[in-house]
Amino acid sequence: MDMSWYLVLSALLFATGAMGVLLRRSPLVVLLCLELMLNAGNLALLAFSRSLGNEDGQVFALIVMVIAACEVVVGLGIIVAAYRRRIPLNVDELRTLRG
Repeated sequence: MDMSWYLVLSALLFATGAMGVLLRRSPLVVLLCLELMLNAGNLALLAFSRSLGNEDGQVFALIVMVIAACEVVVGLGIIVAAYRRRIPLNVDELRTLRG
């Protein structure tokens, strides 16, 4: 299969994730869209790795997955803490957190 199909799919996934980050106001949906963008980058890395015939892209994709898991843990912790304090879960209102 040609590499261009993987790159087109990766671009579509990245654009979908970027639109979700820009348009949605729920922090949980924003986190999911960020994960979609990271997975689109992973798909591009794997496509280039397969095209070039080396394993460097696969190693970078694995590192990105570990970083994405850490990002989700921290993000969900913040969302749970905001929910427990009865803070409205709106991205625009979360910018003005104090204390």
